[in-house]
This record gives sequence, C-alpha cells and structure tokens, in this order.
Amino acid sequence: MTSLPSTADSSDRSHPSDGFLKLAVGAVGVVFGDIGTSPLYAMKESFIGPHPLVLDEMHIYGVLSLIFWTMTLVVTLKYVAIVLRADNRGEGGSLALLALVSRGLGGQRSTALLVLGVLATALFYGDAIITPAISVLSAVEGLTVVEARLEPLVLPLALIILVGLFLIQARGTARVGSVFGPIVLVYFATLAILGVANMVHHPEILGILNPLWAVRFFALDPALAFLALGSVVLAVTGAEALYADMGHFGRRPIALSWLTLVWPCLMLNYMGQGALLLDQPEAISNPFYLMAPDWARLPLVLIATLATVIASQAVISGAFSVTHQAVQLGLLPRIRTLHTSESAAGQIYIPSVNWILMGLVGLLVLAFQESTRLASAYGIAVTGTMFITTCLLGILAITIWRWNRWLVASVIGPFLLVDGAYLASNLTKIPDGGWFPLLVGAVVFTILTTWSAGRRLLQERLAEGSTPLEVVVRSAGRSAIRVPGTAVFMTSNPVAVPPALLHNLKHNRVLHDRNVLLTVVVEEIPRVAPLRRAETVQLGDGFWRVILHYGFMEEVDVPAALAEVSTCGAPFRVMETSFFLGRQTLIASDRPGMAIWREKLFALMVRNAASAMEFFRLPTNRVVELGSQVEI
Repeated sequence: MTSLPSTADSSDRSHPSDGFLKLAVGAVGVVFGDIGTSPLYAMKESFIGPHPLVLDEMHIYGVLSLIFWTMTLVVTLKYVAIVLRADNRGEGGSLALLALVSRGLGGQRSTALLVLGVLATALFYGDAIITPAISVLSAVEGLTVVEARLEPLVLPLALIILVGLFLIQARGTARVGSVFGPIVLVYFATLAILGVANMVHHPEILGILNPLWAVRFFALDPALAFLALGSVVLAVTGAEALYADMGHFGRRPIALSWLTLVWPCLMLNYMGQGALLLDQPEAISNPFYLMAPDWARLPLVLIATLATVIASQAVISGAFSVTHQAVQLGLLPRIRTLHTSESAAGQIYIPSVNWILMGLVGLLVLAFQESTRLASAYGIAVTGTMFITTCLLGILAITIWRWNRWLVASVIGPFLLVDGAYLASNLTKIPDGGWFPLLVGAVVFTILTTWSAGRRLLQERLAEGSTPLEVVVRSAGRSAIRVPGTAVFMTSNPVAVPPALLHNLKHNRVLHDRNVLLTVVVEEIPRVAPLRRAETVQLGDGFWRVILHYGFMEEVDVPAALAEVSTCGAPFRVMETSFFLGRQTLIASDRPGMAIWREKLFALMVRNAASAMEFFRLPTNRVVELGSQVEI
C-alpha cells in the first residue's frame, strides 16, 4: 500500500529550540495574514462583482457553502494534508517544488517542467503586486462606512500606508516580527466575535456546511454558479503561503494554526456576513464592517488595516525570498541583496525588487482606485499558481513518492479539476482587470526564460573556443613566469578553462605559485552540509580544481568557504590571494540561438547584474577583472 511520505517532518525538526506553540502563533501572523484578510472583500465580490447575484436565501447559502467546501478541499485537504508533505529538505514554494521534482528526475529539467515552475513564479509576482493594493485599500475603505464624508481620504491614506510599508523594508522584519502573531490573533478573535454576534439571529446559517446547498446553487443556475467561482476563490487567496512559508515554521505548527484557529474564525465570520445579509440585503455594500455596531467600526478599521499591513509585509518578504531563490537557481541575474538580521539568514532585503514593487503597487491603486475593481484582477494569479502547484505535485507523486498512476489520478485528479474550474472561471474576468496579472506574468516569464536560455547560450559560445584543461596546465608551467601567492580564477563551468586564466596567460604571461580554478555550484536543495561544501582536485603543476557547493537558500561567501578548505595545499590567506574574474561584453548577432530582441534583452540584463565581486563577497582590493567580447 502506498502511503504519504513523511519527509516534511524534517521541516519540523529544523526548529528544535523553538516552542511548538510559539511557532504556531508565529505562523498565524506570517502565514495566514493574506487569507485572513479575505473576509474584507470575498463575500462582497461574490454578489456585486463582475457577475452579480440575487441576494436571496438560495444564493447566500450557495455561496457560503462553496466558500466552506473550497476551504475544505483546497486548503485543508490539498495544502495542509498533502502539499505540505512535499518539502525540499524543509523548504516549500513553487521553486523549491520545481527543484525537488528536477532532483527526482536525476537533475534533468524537461522544457515543460521548467515552464511550469517559471510560470508559477511569474504569476507569484502578479500576486505580490495585487495583494498589498487590494488588502490595504479594502481595509481603509471601511472609513466610508464610519463616515461617508471621509471617502476622499481613502485613496491618499491607502497610498501613504503602502509607501510607508515599502520605505521601512530596509529595516527588516526582525524588530516587528514578534508582534505580528499577537496582532493577527486579536484580528482573528474579532472575526469570530463579529461572526457569532450576527449568527445568533440566524443559527440556521450553519446549514451551509451541507454541500447540497452548493449543488442546488449549480442546479438552479449553472452559468452564474460557474462565474461565481471566480469570486468565491478570493476566500482562499494566500493558501499558497502555507506551502511557501513552511521552511520558517514547519508543517505541524501551520496545520495546527489552520485547523484550530484560522479556519474556524474565518468560517464564523463568513457565516456572520451571510446572516447579516439575510436581514439586511443592502449591507452587501460592505458586509464586513456593517457586521459591527456603530461604536466599534472605527476600531475595526484600525485593526483590519494593521492586519492588511502584516499580510502585505508577508507577501513582500516572500517576493524577496522568491527572487533570491531564482537567482541561485540561475533564473535571474545576480541582484544586490542585503541581510537585515544577523541571526535569521532568511531575512533579506532586495532594494531593486522593493522599489519596483512599490511603483507598481502605487500605479495599481491609482489606476483601479477601488478594491472591487482590483478583485477582478486578483483571482487569475492565485488560481494559476494553485493549478501549477497541483500539476507539479502530480509529477512529484509519480517520480519521488512512487505512487502508481491510478492512485495519482484518484488523489491529484480531483484537485486538478477543482483548480481548473476556478482558473477557468477567473479567465472570464480578463477584460475587467484580469489582464494585469497576466501582463505581469508574461513580462516576468520572458525575463526568467531569457536569462536561463541566455546563460546556456553564453556557455556554449565560450566553450567553442576553449582550450583543453590538460593542455593549459602542461604548457602554462613552461611559458609563464611564476610569482608568489594564490590566484583564484572564477568559472561557471567546472570542466572548462576559465576565460580569465586564458587572457591572463595571453597578455600577462604570469602565473602564481598556486592557481585555483573555482566554481560555485548551487544545488537544488535548500542547504548543503558543511562537510560537503568544498570539493578539491589536484591537477598538477600548481593547479587545483575547487568546487564549492551551496543550497538555493544559502548565501555564497567564497572567502569564508576557502578559509575552511584544508585539502588544497597551504591554508588560504585573503591578503595573499588574488581573485580573477572574467567579464564578457555581449554582442547580439543573427547566429542561431535566440531572437535578436531576446539577445539584446539578455545583454542588458548582464550589464545591469550585480558584480560578481559583491555577489561572491570577494574583498574589493584583491579582485582583478579581465574582459572580452562574445558574440551570441
């Protein structure tokens, strides 16, 4: 009998010093911020969105039943019960899943597999732009419920909050992270209290737990019910965060938080909104805030805004992490990355990503101006990512978990049908704003694939004129003058001769006593054990081949790694070591490989990439760069 793998336990064991309950509370603040703010707009959009519904008992019960069973199938069964077990040495997310599946295929990424992983990453950036905009805007719109005359303040106040959020990213989340959990705990408690207070007038609303209400909804009007799926799925936006943030908290704390706190509080609030609408259909203009009594609405706006800021913080930090992973896996050029915590390696800040996100989020708010309009743009990115995750999960089940195909079809197949239905429903909203995440996804997809293909093409061009390593080692000793010290020649190809070495010999005719051909290999696992960090081979005549292995979640520090190497002759001393880097100037041509416009885009990305010196943490006064021109 085939059973689910227990590999995810490694993610739980990765936090031995952290209390289990502490991790569960932390997960509430970080992991569930996005899905926790969905009650601000999901119910409203289901009835007054692009495809309005009649506000009667049948439709209210039908929508609520769809919300409950969507949470049950998509979040609880798919993500909590199955997807969280697909951990890549404790890490989760689309790129971690792609790397895990690739490793199961012997390290060979098929074109289709790479496209799936890259497409999921591209859609994530669309989500990262829309989430702060719709969350903060929908929270601040509560001011109009408190006082209609405050409406002119909504847009400027939302922009001020969002700009302030991006401005403080450079400080990192270490200082405020400890208060995220308690604030969101208060927020979820508020959701539950508001829900119960309204449910007491209509306790029969609990009947929505019966899936027959969803079935009757589809039987009554199949077309409208199908279109309603595009709004209902807004209730589970942020479900992908459960998987992406697994490495920070572990599977069991996330599952505990969802099952015992988040899920019940969310459903109580949704049922409370439904009970309110049964009595006051006009409350559909903003059922979340109208559930509260007059005196409590202003404090509710404050706590909801704080919750949306936290949700936005989480997705922005996620964008930094995904970008870092993409760089390490060779899907993006080197990007300047800053660490905001001395103790937490995962807390990073990428200035270029931060400012691009801030600009796009601001433009999005100014262009759409209302959360209702933004909701139409939201679903496609979410459902697209969910659908791709399910596809990769199916491949994983076959290649790594070794499930038979009938089991995969019976377990993964229904999830594909559900995710496919939600994606198809959201595609109908393309004219109403759904084009935006598709546009962002297309641009990011083009950038990621161009860089990946360009790197491969550049390696092929450099290899065309390369000299066999044995020839260089044998002839260099006779033709070059030896000088004291160590020379480290950086090369991305572990079996080729570094271009910087060839140019140094050709123009300077000088070699050091020890010459190290150094390659940094980023493996498709999150972290590499220290004992596996360095691999050394003596090539003779003062030449050594050194390969440094890193995981895609780790930071590369070449001097620190070399200092630990004891199998490469004398110990490495920084002040006696020179680092030689090759810098290629790319010239677009009509040679086969890529379209001219993509070659020019790749050349532009190469020119604007962060320097190898900074990326590898090389000492600035010990680096020599030798340039060449390459036609691609």
